[in-house]
Amino acid sequence: MPPTTAHPAAADRERLGLHADCESCFGLCCVALAFTRSADFPIDKDAGDPCRNLRPDHTCGIHPELRERGFVGCTVYDCFGAGQKISRSTFAGQDWREHPEVRSSMFALLPVLRHVHELLWYLTEAQALTRGHDDALTAQVAAAVERVDLLSTGSPDELLALDLGALRDSVNPLLVRASEAARARSVHQPRGERADRRGADLIGRRLADADLRGASLRGALLVGADLRGADLRSADLVGADLRGADLSGADLTDALFLTQVQVDAARGDADTRLPAGLTRPAHWGAPRVTRSRSRRA
Repeated sequence: MPPTTAHPAAADRERLGLHADCESCFGLCCVALAFTRSADFPIDKDAGDPCRNLRPDHTCGIHPELRERGFVGCTVYDCFGAGQKISRSTFAGQDWREHPEVRSSMFALLPVLRHVHELLWYLTEAQALTRGHDDALTAQVAAAVERVDLLSTGSPDELLALDLGALRDSVNPLLVRASEAARARSVHQPRGERADRRGADLIGRRLADADLRGASLRGALLVGADLRGADLRSADLVGADLRGADLSGADLTDALFLTQVQVDAARGDADTRLPAGLTRPAHWGAPRVTRSRSRRA
């Protein structure tokens, strides 16, 4: 089911090329990344070795059946547009199959540029959150977008030399300020103090029907958590690990910094409410049996 409304940052993300375009990529994620036999992958694969399902034209031979074949990890990976930029811009269309001399640097560059593009994705969200509310902060975020975007166009050597930790630390204060301001003015205010669960270990935690409006869940571990019916409106979910979390009936309207990858990695149903611009995954189930509960205002 496609999103009904475009995200306020959609135009900026389109301009910056932050959406994966697999047809313009040389199948980099299918080669550069390592697989480990697990619940996410049925096989082991070393970094730099082509996946057995990769076709000569760089398409996946089992793409419509990835989840059914056990390649769940592939379905929840997003390069944020890094793959096509490396293929078509950084290496000017040099196919690693035809130009083996670029293989090692091309493959090493994928996780680096993906990280840079993910930061750009978050910055565009921050820019959308501040626009029309705080001109000074909006200008600072816009300057950061321009700076990080310029870095993303560097040469392979320049990109591989980037200090990603320092880059992340340089933009994180802007993301935090944008989040705090957006949550403070949100109409979805909790009854008491907004919960601060930054980096919290909430693996498998029972949080059904929890009031998490405006909460900070930045970097929280919510793997397998029971969030059925939870109220997550305007919660900050940047970097939260939602793998296997049950979001059935949960309300994530206006949740901040929530990515499609996080949504795809979770479980949900037709009653789960998502922010504008995000798509309900095809593997999510039908509505659960209605439980008696009151929807918070």
